[in-house]
Formats: sequence, C-alpha cells, structure tokens
Amino acid sequence: MITVHHLDNSRSQRILWMLEELSVPYEIQRYQRDEKSMLAPASLKKVHPLGKSPVLEDNGLILAESGAIIEYLQEVYDEAGTLKPAAFAERQQYRYWMHYSEGSLMPLLVMKLIFSRLGKPPMPWLIRPIAGAIGQGVQKNYLDKQIYTHMDYLEHHLATHPYFAGYQFSAADIQMSFPIEAINARAGLGKYPHLNAWLSNVTGRPAYQKALENGGPFTILR
Repeated sequence: MITVHHLDNSRSQRILWMLEELSVPYEIQRYQRDEKSMLAPASLKKVHPLGKSPVLEDNGLILAESGAIIEYLQEVYDEAGTLKPAAFAERQQYRYWMHYSEGSLMPLLVMKLIFSRLGKPPMPWLIRPIAGAIGQGVQKNYLDKQIYTHMDYLEHHLATHPYFAGYQFSAADIQMSFPIEAINARAGLGKYPHLNAWLSNVTGRPAYQKALENGGPFTILR
C-alpha cells in the first residue's frame, strides 16, 4: 500500500489527486503545520531528512519532490498511458511544464510570500516599518512584474491549448495546478479568461474533488 505523507495546505495535495486519477489505493499519514511559524512539524524529518512534504512511500522506496513523485507514479502505475501524451511534440510540452512549475514559477511565488510577511510579527516591532517598506518595494518593482509576465505567458499558451501538454489532460496539468491555484488565491485570475477556464475545468474533475475530500480543507498560504 502506498503511503502519502501529507502536510495540510501543501503541494502534497497534488499527489493525492494523481493517485485518484490513477485509481491507485493509498493511505494518508497526516501532518499539521505549526500555527505560528506555518512550518512542517519536526516529525516529518523521521520520514525524510529535509522534513518536507510531499513524501511518498511505496514498496520500501521513499521519494520526495512532487514532480519526481508524479513522474514515478505515471511510469509505474499509468499502464494505459492516460496521463502522459504519446506524440513526440506533446511529450516535450509535458516535460517542459513538469519542470517549469517548480523551476520557474513557484520560486517567484515563494519569494512574494516571504517579502509580503516582512514587517509583520515575529519581526521586532522597531524595524517592522522599514522591513515592510522594503518588502512592498521588492514586490512592486520586481516580483509582481515578473509574475504578471508569467501569467501572460500561461494565458497565451492556454489560448491555443486546452491543457498544458496539448489537447489531452495529463500529469503536467496536475503539476501546474498548485502555482496557478496560489496565484488565483492571492491575486485572482480575472484578467486571464483561458487560465480561469483551465482551472475551472481541471478542479472540476472527480479525481480532484475526491483528493480534496480525502486530504481535507485546502487553503493556499498567504
């Protein structure tokens, strides 16, 4: 039986979704974030040295990193090839978006989250105004511009492709879901009709809804 070490409000929600799409049985080991720091509990380090989620256990294999886990599940359990395109050109798109999600887009969103918290507790009150001003300046003059450039890029791609790898739903859509849900939660997708349509489409899938039911309430950290 596969075990998913599942941290609330985290990337591990994608792993539950992938398993539901594949109809593969699994069990969930749940972990809760610290209410103040919002960090994962130390108990996760007993599973993987980095103490982060998701972590998947399968037949003695312990695997971290959501992209690596999703690719492993597709290779091992997707015998019909339903979640990876067969055509060469679409497979290249699939590979690209699988890496783009965490390699290009998520670092910007993580940086924005960090800089948005400057000037807030637990930072000493004396330097909060200065730190807050620095955080707002970095967001306005760099991060927000970069994020909007990426959003324009995604919108343009989805204007001609209903899914990220082409015309077939794939694991690349699962991998791309977390950063796009994060953008939607923090800024909305009002200016981006194709991104909105894609998000509505994929989150309406029965497997997504089942994963949400099994994983518990899911709220993007702000």
